[in-house]
Amino acid sequence: MDQIRTRYPMKTQFHQAWMLVLIGTMIFSGCQPTQPFYFKESGDLSLYLDKATDIEYADVDHQRLAEVDNAEAPFTISDPFEMDESKIWNLSLEEAVANSLKNSKAIRTAGGNAVFRVIPGTTLTSDAIPTTLTTRNDAIPTIYDPSLVSTDPQFGVEAALAAFDAQFNANFNWDRVDRPQNYQTGNPFFVAQFGQNLFTGNVELTKKAATGTQWSLRQNNTYDYNNRTSLIYPSSWLANVEMEARHPLLRGSGVQVNRVNVMLARIREDVSLADFETNIRNLVSDVEEAYWQLYFAYHNLEAAKTGRDSALVTWRRVNALMINGAEGGEAEKEAQARQQYFEFRSRTESALRDLYKAEGSLRYFMGLAATDGRLIRPASEPTDAWVQFDWFEIHDEAMSRSPELRRQSWRIKQREIELITARNQLLPQLDVVGLYRFLGLGDQLISGNRTGRDFQQVNSKAWEVLTGGDYQEYTLGAQFSMPIGFRKELAGVRNVQLQIARAKAVMEDMELEVSHLLTDTIRDLDSNYNLVQSNLNRLIAADKEVDSVQAAYDTGTVTLDLLLDAQRRRSDAQIAYFQSLIGYNIAIKDVHMRKGSLLDYNGVFLAEGPWPDKAYFDAQGHARRRSASHYVDYGYTRPGVISRGPVPQGSSGLGYTEEGTIIHDSVISEDGEEIQTPTPAKMPTSLDAVSLEPPATTEVASRSTQSKSELDWNKLGLTKLVSEVRGSTSTPQPLSAAKPASRRVIESASHESGQNPTPAKTAATASGWQAAKR
Repeated sequence: MDQIRTRYPMKTQFHQAWMLVLIGTMIFSGCQPTQPFYFKESGDLSLYLDKATDIEYADVDHQRLAEVDNAEAPFTISDPFEMDESKIWNLSLEEAVANSLKNSKAIRTAGGNAVFRVIPGTTLTSDAIPTTLTTRNDAIPTIYDPSLVSTDPQFGVEAALAAFDAQFNANFNWDRVDRPQNYQTGNPFFVAQFGQNLFTGNVELTKKAATGTQWSLRQNNTYDYNNRTSLIYPSSWLANVEMEARHPLLRGSGVQVNRVNVMLARIREDVSLADFETNIRNLVSDVEEAYWQLYFAYHNLEAAKTGRDSALVTWRRVNALMINGAEGGEAEKEAQARQQYFEFRSRTESALRDLYKAEGSLRYFMGLAATDGRLIRPASEPTDAWVQFDWFEIHDEAMSRSPELRRQSWRIKQREIELITARNQLLPQLDVVGLYRFLGLGDQLISGNRTGRDFQQVNSKAWEVLTGGDYQEYTLGAQFSMPIGFRKELAGVRNVQLQIARAKAVMEDMELEVSHLLTDTIRDLDSNYNLVQSNLNRLIAADKEVDSVQAAYDTGTVTLDLLLDAQRRRSDAQIAYFQSLIGYNIAIKDVHMRKGSLLDYNGVFLAEGPWPDKAYFDAQGHARRRSASHYVDYGYTRPGVISRGPVPQGSSGLGYTEEGTIIHDSVISEDGEEIQTPTPAKMPTSLDAVSLEPPATTEVASRSTQSKSELDWNKLGLTKLVSEVRGSTSTPQPLSAAKPASRRVIESASHESGQNPTPAKTAATASGWQAAKR
């Protein structure tokens, strides 16, 4: 009991100590440092990063275009429009197309239809400039796309041809073996501990032929050094040279099935060329449409300015009457005249804004600086010729020359070639194999002199025994495999057949759509030409109405509202005429676009650009060697033809009449006399034509004294249609009756009457296609 009592207090003290330690740990655990303590710490935390990602600039050696760095402040309607003629850039349509092709590495296009159109009375936004380049830049077409497809390392033509290139393979290994053996000690045939140094090396050259045959030439060397007591000598070299040929008899046999990948790669390249042509065509279409929209913007501004000036004259006259308290100067009449003036002033401001937008849109498609201190003014005039097309001829041309249809036809051909591979998979795999081998064994591998020793003798040479030809082996065999039922292969054939059916169905509906689109453009062409004539007669009548009502108002026989309405109708008629004239030229462009001749119409040709001189030198050397060699008939035929030849360019016809020429039509003046349609409208030649500032009071007063027969056609932007607008009470003849009465013949229907588009030269490099215009 005494011993037990003496030990118990010690155990109690031990438990109390542990409890104190645990309590202290719990109390002070929250105050301990979260980072470890180091006795030697330099304080250099340059490798510490407090974030995993950050928004940074890429280290790219890139230089911006001069058109970006040198862009000037844009023109706005708040800026005074006072520039000399040197700041006006008179640009022809041919120059616009040439500049756009020259500056289009990335093809800026709105899909062939310019997204910006000047429509009077509408509110325009920033749609004049597409945002595709900045929002979908990975999908933007470029001049490098055909070359990228051709040089694709996986699916390009060169990648497909690489399957027939010779392959060189080499493998070298050194193994050290030190392994205990499960053999009884003292056994004369086996050792208890096996040691070996083993070296294996082989070199192989293989090539696949177009028929599917796999040729192989191998050289194998093996060095073996081990401690087995049964060997003649502990180390030996085994060398052999073998030739092998493996030829498929069923699946994978034949030139056509083995060159399927090459043909598919070629088709992908042709598809990319069709896409390239489509993108260039859309670019040219957008440039031409933007050009004519800018042309209309100038005349829309001129019409608004003419209406503003007329309204200003009327307002000042009524205001003068109101100040003097004379009849005709009532407050409601003054407010009415003032309202019309500010209405036309707002039209003028909107028209100037639209002009800047149209000019910026054309600059965008041309790849120019947004602003360079100059304002582009179209120098080419729209044609007013009566253009006719033979429906059956252009319909057949659209079916054969449309790049979209040609692209789809390549897709059908692609599916048909894929069907060749799918059907070939229905055959069993039957290969014949032949192998022949020379071998030799020796104490050493090779030496410069032959010793004549056999492999059983010391210091024999493996290569000497091999080249002696005493030891030869060969293998002849056949390998056969076939899936029972061909479930997967039959599904593959059916899938390709359905894809062919789908592609042909799409082709049929695409042709129907092209036919509908061509029909719609022909209707637009005819309707816009008739609108040109109708709006011209409307303009002549509106101008005469203004003169007549102005004279009647001066004598006090009509009220002010009739004069204001007449002035408004004349401005609307002027805008409608130019709108229909531009619509007619755009309709001509659309017909050529739908029938596949828009590039020919604009003098643009597509072709592969020049290669480096070394490429021509090498190609000529290969051609000479082939010409000097002897033709060998290998006994097999080439694959089937997949192309029908190049697409002709520059062979499309333009519009014509029954006599084979393009003609102008005639219109009827208000007094019933036949007159010729106007020569193409001229652009305003003075900067005053686009000035927003109203003319001085004295200048306006002088304008009010003009005779009604002295219409300022030059100010209107038109040449003088009639030498004298004579008043007549005779009833005008129907417009359709005048159509065949008188015709003015011209030579062609290019962008300017009587001028043919200049054929273009193409310029490209080996890295990309380009379409250029000279």
